[in-house]
Amino acid sequence: MGATESEVKALFDGRSEAFRARDIDRVMSLYASDIVYFDLVPPLRYSGSAALRARFLDWFGRWKSAIGQELRDLDIVASGDVAAAHMLIRTSGTLKDGRQVGYWVRTSNVCRRSNQRWLITHEHVSLPVDMKTGRGVMDLQP
Repeated sequence: MGATESEVKALFDGRSEAFRARDIDRVMSLYASDIVYFDLVPPLRYSGSAALRARFLDWFGRWKSAIGQELRDLDIVASGDVAAAHMLIRTSGTLKDGRQVGYWVRTSNVCRRSNQRWLITHEHVSLPVDMKTGRGVMDLQP
């Protein structure tokens, strides 16, 4: 892995650490102010840091425990000040209602380097869908 790819990997590792801690300010410091974010839940798109902050605060509020984050199969392609990546992320922990959860999502990102710092400018999180039932499939393993 080259230096640029290592820098981008460090960005994603930092995101995982900030999610684990539910540290909203640290999380938001990793996203560009003009972020476009496609999530598992409606609406179709979250645009801008204020919308994404509200989304993450809602999500953080649903957890009793730290939010487990395991990255797997990270692939980064970078050229100059732009990078794209895709990975699998296992989110796990205990929800406020006491349920233990653990599920894998697919995540794609676009990042931009500005002032010697990488920021996430686009993120797309998805689950496979069972087309017969219309439900997300949350029990798949890589």
